[in-house]
Amino acid sequence: MGLKLSPHAPSPRPWPPDFVKTAPAQQSRSFWLKQLHQWHWISAALSLVGMLLFAITGFTLNHAGQIEAKPKVVDRKAVLPADLLALLATGPVEGKRPLPIRIEAWLDKAVDADIARRPGEWSAGEVYVALARPGGDAWISIDRETGAVEHEKTTRGAISLLNDLHKGRNAGKAWGWFIDVFAAACVVFAVTGLILLQFHARTRPLTWPLVAGGLVIPLLLVILFVHL
Repeated sequence: MGLKLSPHAPSPRPWPPDFVKTAPAQQSRSFWLKQLHQWHWISAALSLVGMLLFAITGFTLNHAGQIEAKPKVVDRKAVLPADLLALLATGPVEGKRPLPIRIEAWLDKAVDADIARRPGEWSAGEVYVALARPGGDAWISIDRETGAVEHEKTTRGAISLLNDLHKGRNAGKAWGWFIDVFAAACVVFAVTGLILLQFHARTRPLTWPLVAGGLVIPLLLVILFVHL
């Protein structure tokens, strides 16, 4: 025999009104937490190596006077062949423009000068090309009358190289684009972290005092000890 429900059996109790109201809110909270965590870890992964690099070089830059660098200077000399000297004579008397490609190719082999179409400063007596680069310096000078070439290259070591990359000094456009992308990733990492702090602050009472400390401490140092 099958069981029969009594007509006097109580009907199922409805969901409490508070539960009905809070269920969509909980779903929305879970959705945004998932999105924030995803963007937070993605931006963290993208910027992790860059943050380590910039943190370490921030320390080395702050103590640049205490970290000694031993520059290594290499000086090379050569003389332009007659045909290239004649080609050089066709250039402007003054102004800025790159050297002819044939001369650049010869200089690369003769004195190991990678000019890469950088503009030279032309005058009646010489052509001077500055070859600044991260972690060092270089230049090349060509006498327009005799064809005498002098190339000097200075290297200041790995720390100087990393410091210049930190500042974006003489590192080229590609490195500048990397810094822009890295900065954007850091902003996403920081903003999503701040919003996640807001979500979890109720159960972590020290959240906002610590955030405030991160703002107030450097602000006080600037006001009290930095001469503006």
